[in-house]
Amino acid sequence: MRNVLVVYLKELREVLRDRRTLIFMFLVPTIIVPMLINLLIGFSIHMEQKARTETLKYAVFGSEYLPQLGRAFENEQGLEKISIPAPGDINSAIASEKIKFAVVIPQSVQEQLKDSNQVTILLYYNNATIVSMANSRAAKVIHELGNQWRTERLNKLGLDSPQARDNLLNPITIEEHGTANMREILGERLGGMLPYLFIIFSFMGAMYAAIDVGAGEKERGTLETLLLAPVPRFQIVFGKFLVLFTTGVTAALLCLTSIGVILTTKGKEVAGAMQEVIQSINLIDFALVGAMLIPTAAIFASLLLCISIYARSYREAGAYCGLLNMFVIIPAVIAMLPGIELNWITAMVPVMNISLAIKELLKGTMDYLILAGILGSTFIVAGVLLAFATWWFGREAVLFRE
Repeated sequence: MRNVLVVYLKELREVLRDRRTLIFMFLVPTIIVPMLINLLIGFSIHMEQKARTETLKYAVFGSEYLPQLGRAFENEQGLEKISIPAPGDINSAIASEKIKFAVVIPQSVQEQLKDSNQVTILLYYNNATIVSMANSRAAKVIHELGNQWRTERLNKLGLDSPQARDNLLNPITIEEHGTANMREILGERLGGMLPYLFIIFSFMGAMYAAIDVGAGEKERGTLETLLLAPVPRFQIVFGKFLVLFTTGVTAALLCLTSIGVILTTKGKEVAGAMQEVIQSINLIDFALVGAMLIPTAAIFASLLLCISIYARSYREAGAYCGLLNMFVIIPAVIAMLPGIELNWITAMVPVMNISLAIKELLKGTMDYLILAGILGSTFIVAGVLLAFATWWFGREAVLFRE
């Protein structure tokens, strides 16, 4: 073990001199990711508040056919009426943001109202805008007028009480009882993104270090000197593996810790169900998430070490690592798709099983028997890959490939 420690400290010292490794290992997970999450949350809140309170410019055509609706829009706060030439100009006016929405009232509206028929009002808005409440704010004004007319029609039928009107309009009601609590709901919706971050940082934290300990030594010409030292090959491999394992685990755990700190601090600011969800995620859950990242980092360290040993240069190693990154991302993304659940089949798929298990932990619905199976299978895969890396490192055709 003394030889392994010597190799480990030597490689770690050289790796920590690389600025890219330091950035992905320390700076990104501890500073940049929390900052981006805070900015994203703040920006989302700001945009939602702006969408609710901003003054919306609109146009109305045919208000002379239904003056009540025209007055309702004029009396609504936060709306400003704009004149445009004709209904045919609505699309271009909305596209140029001259107006946010337009309402077209048909000429036959009064005849339809006399016969107590249903009236159709045309509402135009930009449905490609995600953060927009133009349609909902316009529909609110129209529905309020419609509710008044409905009440008047029902009163003429002798249905004066709200209960009688409701019984007529809704002869059958549904009383829904959702079996999932709020933690399960939010964990299902948001639990796919956090595992993705942890897995990517575990990979990226080890990637640049891997390029340096293999292909980097080939380019510097120091690999031959290391091989001439009276140290068995498997000890050299294990020392290099431990360096990559250290950088990968450190990056992933720092990302986990920083997000945990954000949830803890934000949990005091938010209220209601969100606060209950954040407070229900305890230290044991975070510890189990961290435990699953350990064998995952070992898998990535073994694979990256094999690639770096095989590559002849930094550029070649970077190309191979980028290709491997795609194979890491795909199962993590598949785990985010709706309908993909954690079971004994998906529990045996590397990377996907970790992502699904972390989501279950965040939801609070983890089957700990499956969790033990995931940990065991992941450690076995990591061990097999480490053994392969040791055999791979012993081949002269790989070390001195021309």
